Amino acid sequence: MIKAKFLIILISALLTFNSIAAFEIKARTAILQDFLSGEILYEKEADKSIYPASMTKIMTAIIAFDLIRSGDLNLNDKFIISENAWRLSSAGYSSMFIMIGDEVSVENLLKGIIVASGNDACVALAEGIAGTEDEFAIMMTSKAKEIGMENTNFANSSGINNTENVSTVRDIMIMSNFLIKEFPEEYKYFAEKEFTWDRTGGDPITQGNRNPLLYKNMGADGIKTGYLAVEKYSLASSLIRDGRRLIAVGSGFETKNSRSRESSKLLTYGLTNFDLVEINKSSETIDKVDVWLGKENQVDVYVNEDIFKTIKKAKKNLLKVALKYEGPIEAPIKKDDVIGKFRVVYDEELIGEYDLLAAKDVDKVNIFTRLIKSLNYLIWGDV
Repeated sequence: MIKAKFLIILISALLTFNSIAAFEIKARTAILQDFLSGEILYEKEADKSIYPASMTKIMTAIIAFDLIRSGDLNLNDKFIISENAWRLSSAGYSSMFIMIGDEVSVENLLKGIIVASGNDACVALAEGIAGTEDEFAIMMTSKAKEIGMENTNFANSSGINNTENVSTVRDIMIMSNFLIKEFPEEYKYFAEKEFTWDRTGGDPITQGNRNPLLYKNMGADGIKTGYLAVEKYSLASSLIRDGRRLIAVGSGFETKNSRSRESSKLLTYGLTNFDLVEINKSSETIDKVDVWLGKENQVDVYVNEDIFKTIKKAKKNLLKVALKYEGPIEAPIKKDDVIGKFRVVYDEELIGEYDLLAAKDVDKVNIFTRLIKSLNYLIWGDV
């Protein structure tokens, strides 16, 4: 009654014959990820320790976004600016230019951090949330570990002047991916090109976003620049084009121009040398499988997650998916029962395996019908 089933479906991967030339980025360390598939398209010493500089501010924003989501913080909440925060606005650092005693909303502080890269705004937000910047840094590091940033320690909220504030470009990529995936609406702040602060004791001051890619016609919408004398220039960047998003992180660029040029080159490399293939859409029916002794002879099956794979354009290969199960599946079947595996194979290598789920209940037939079906099977081999 049970027959082995192995259904193969061929999917065109839109592959081309072009070969990918040797590729190199002029940075000390770099990484490129295809957002939807999660696949790494390029890396160069991606686990080498770096000083993340102002890329640290991505986590500062994430902590605030988390608290806003939980209801413990509101964009309209106001924090009083301390002397600690103000001193960073008067010492030649990137600043929002807040003053001691100012009452500044969380939303303005976030824009001051994300758009103007204000170190003073970082301290003000950290103190307002956690009481002290040291306590806030503990929250940042805890969140980093929670989301899989295994080689990161945050020592302050801004990323300046602390040798214990360390990370890797891989960890910054993980953090950037988390930001975009978990906070898509809040992420839009990172695409804003300027921020105007109606400062105390002077005319309003407007500052442009320091991310050079926002000003290129390439679809960039984030994320964060960084600079420290010991680390040189860094950039976590992302673009979206035709529904496809790439995330790139590089550190150790020699100049501002190099940071812009090489980051653009890295993102363009991902777009032009790889295709993103949508293999499965969550909860959509994939196929039907046979049922034994059920009130229905077949049941729809699906995989409860979106599946994307990134394929090199340089290879002429076939991407295959297979429904693997021992069947027909004997009733009764309950909705969401795991009845097999959905396998993804590329170039004869298994690159993904997912639970194959029943789309609905299938009840067992009564005993009389079961006897008839069993007799038919014995005589005719008919299930």
